Amino acid sequence: MTQADLLRDNRRWTTAMIVVLILSVGWTFLSRVPQAATVNGGPPPSPREGFSAPDFTLDLLGGGQVALSELRGKVVMVNLWASWCPPCRAEMPAIEKVYQAYRDRGLVVLAVNTTFQDNEADAAAFVQEFGLTFLIPLDRNGSVSKRYQLRGLPSTFFVDRNGIIRSVIIGGPMSEALIQSKVEELLKETP
Repeated sequence: MTQADLLRDNRRWTTAMIVVLILSVGWTFLSRVPQAATVNGGPPPSPREGFSAPDFTLDLLGGGQVALSELRGKVVMVNLWASWCPPCRAEMPAIEKVYQAYRDRGLVVLAVNTTFQDNEADAAAFVQEFGLTFLIPLDRNGSVSKRYQLRGLPSTFFVDRNGIIRSVIIGGPMSEALIQSKVEELLKETP
């Protein structure tokens, strides 16, 4: 290989690297999160700690409806689950115990069944099997799971009295002590 060939290959390599760099910068610019979505101007790009919990209104197992926005002033635990999910089954007794201990102090549990990937009959059997007494909203079309960007079951969002997500736990099962500590921390805060 001659010196001219090496120089030509070097130029090709440099040109290719410049093109890749320009494309990378362009992609970074085009895929960035808009400023308005991360500040006071709009909703956050995903439900995460420190941001408002996305509102929803769902039908309840057994009848009626619940809207998250109507629960302002209360500490809310939003738990997305399915009857076929082993970690969901493992953590439900702990959630029920904590709910029983703190419901009179303002704790609301919304155990949102991902009905679009489960079914109501199985959800009802699950609730009866575990003797659950908190609200069971039904996410029949997956809209809440989509808004909360469901990545795994169970997924739990601890929401303060002002409607702000304070803690997110993806996966499980959560222990009773963990749930209790998250709830107590939020209940201690003044509205």
